[in-house]
Amino acid sequence: MTVTTSEAVRARLDRVTDPELDESIVDLDYIDRIDIGDDDVTLHFTLPTAWCSPAFAWMMATDARDELESIRGVERAEVYLRDHMHEAEINEGVNARQSFEESFPDADGEVDSVRATLDDKARLSRQHAAVEELLDAGVSPEQICSLTSADIEFDDDPRAEDAQAAVFLEDGAFAVTVSARPLDRYIRKARTVAVVSDDHDPLFRTPEGDPIEPEGFELVHRRGRLARTNMTGQGGVCDALNESRRRKLNRDSHAGVDAD
Repeated sequence: MTVTTSEAVRARLDRVTDPELDESIVDLDYIDRIDIGDDDVTLHFTLPTAWCSPAFAWMMATDARDELESIRGVERAEVYLRDHMHEAEINEGVNARQSFEESFPDADGEVDSVRATLDDKARLSRQHAAVEELLDAGVSPEQICSLTSADIEFDDDPRAEDAQAAVFLEDGAFAVTVSARPLDRYIRKARTVAVVSDDHDPLFRTPEGDPIEPEGFELVHRRGRLARTNMTGQGGVCDALNESRRRKLNRDSHAGVDAD
């Protein structure tokens, strides 16, 4: 009797993002195969190119492993990266529970510092999307600067495509309704990087993590737009490379070539 369904596993993997693009590895179509056993899950995935950063690949592999092992009934998860110049080191290290430094002793710097830098970039990008949603709903910059998590009430599943959120303004005097997804994505990332830890902390922050003063709102929002534009541009390149890789695999398959 299997521990879970492939749909449940993919839902958990949807929480794993490409750290450079801040998009789900499910949405990016990186997943090749999922094998589910009685108390174990094995994932095979491929990145758009063979030379994607080993640090980024490591983050995705370890995050996927940890997400899978957080599923009730899964005793062990194994993750295998394919068609990558460092797949041997990554697969051996991740599945042996080694650190990045143990697997890449010549690496310059720790993977944790790389993750922190990319998390901050993702926070700014997500903040820009959330603030744009609020501005489109008629919320003023001054009101945005004063918002806290306690001012936002989400639907039961804020990750659902059509989920909504009520944003209470002026000490709860009235509320506006907006799409929940941008706000939920931002709040989760802001909590991950610990710029917001309490429901009554100011929600939106400068790149340095300080609350935004109304007079500095436009500058901070422009900096968020730059981060989002950069990630979107990188995502377009990766999408094109990934699509090219998929087309090649399909051609090879039709020609009778074993893509594995």
